[in-house]
Amino acid sequence: MARYTDAVCKLCRREGEKLFLKGTKCVTDKCPIEKRNYPPGEHGDKRTKASNYSVQLREKQKVRRIYGVLERQFRNYFTRAESKKGVTGVVLLQLLESRLDNMLYRLSFAGSRSQARQLVLHRHVEVNGRLVTIPSYQVKPGDEISIREQSKKLALIHNSLKRVKEGSQLTWIDVDKASLKGKLMMMPEREQIPVDVKEQLIVELYSK
Repeated sequence: MARYTDAVCKLCRREGEKLFLKGTKCVTDKCPIEKRNYPPGEHGDKRTKASNYSVQLREKQKVRRIYGVLERQFRNYFTRAESKKGVTGVVLLQLLESRLDNMLYRLSFAGSRSQARQLVLHRHVEVNGRLVTIPSYQVKPGDEISIREQSKKLALIHNSLKRVKEGSQLTWIDVDKASLKGKLMMMPEREQIPVDVKEQLIVELYSK
């Protein structure tokens, strides 16, 4: 399975904001963007005027990096979103949000999406009682996600649950922390998806 293996903190610096790719490190003073809030590289701290194309490209790259998908995967998601009813940009975000690795992150069973992918790949996760080892598995409304019985004592999961703030639960998912189970209740509306992106710019980019 192809995946990004370089330092993920460079990705946040390149986009000029925290993408929360490193879990707890992102909310501490150790986060590199706190000290070097400019793109990596020799000329990263030199400001240049961004073109319309550059702005659209950066927005697409930001969404890709938030959800941890590669270019070909992302283009496939966009093609699927175009073929479905609804606003293409919103449908694109809904498809990305309903990935299994993202759902585990939203349920707070993992501190980051990369940790969530590891849980799936290491055979710790079931959907509707069946083992699933594909991080991109598309969860549907009504599907129940659970941690396998033999994996329920994993420190990674319990440490992640402890960091969740009270009242931060998303309304479109239901989670039972005691039994380590969760369910996608419905596809979220755009205002319910907690990502600060301008998805219309991505639609404009791919429409050229």
